[in-house]
Amino acid sequence: MSNIKYEDIPTEKLFDILLYRWQETLQPFQVNQIDANNIFNTLIAAYSAPGRYYHTLEHILHVLISIDNLQTYVQDINSIQLAAWFHDIVYDTQAKDNEEKSAEYASNLLSNLQVTPKYIAHITHLIINTKYHQAAADDFDSQVLLDADLAILAADPIQYQKYTQAIRQEYAWVPQDQYIAGRKQVLEKFLQRDRIYFTPLMFEFAEQSARANITAEIQNLSQK
Repeated sequence: MSNIKYEDIPTEKLFDILLYRWQETLQPFQVNQIDANNIFNTLIAAYSAPGRYYHTLEHILHVLISIDNLQTYVQDINSIQLAAWFHDIVYDTQAKDNEEKSAEYASNLLSNLQVTPKYIAHITHLIINTKYHQAAADDFDSQVLLDADLAILAADPIQYQKYTQAIRQEYAWVPQDQYIAGRKQVLEKFLQRDRIYFTPLMFEFAEQSARANITAEIQNLSQK
């Protein structure tokens, strides 16, 4: 976990992997295959949209892989996986309601697939919790999704630098001084937490790496 790898995957291979995973995730729900494929294409288009440099299809795959590694802690693996697919489907760096809109988007599309309201409610709850990356002590599914979403913070320094560069590209419209101030504020809030990661596995093997990466980024931003 402390040496999390984020390899560049060829687009064609990435598409095949994600299609397989999408179909696998939906299997228990017994949905209409044509409708499922149409929604998959919608997801692909959303995460491939111009202006996305980090919140892309690669990010979704990395989150799904991290969930695999943490599934011993989950209560509802299929809902977590679906939440992962939809959690950034709406992503506008100039908006403050991306998570709410992503949850609403997920609710509408999953309703079209005849997924039951109980599952949809849980999935939208998981997505909303990615807004502030906070979860109740007994909300293990949220804890797993949040740890998977933030696994990049514990990547090796080279991959972490690529991540920070991609985030900056997504906020290219923000003047440098404002970006530095805002980014430092976000990073410092993570350092102020008792723990960044909720699950025992991530806390044991990724917490120190994440804190080291964040500290290094803050120092780098302070020198600009």
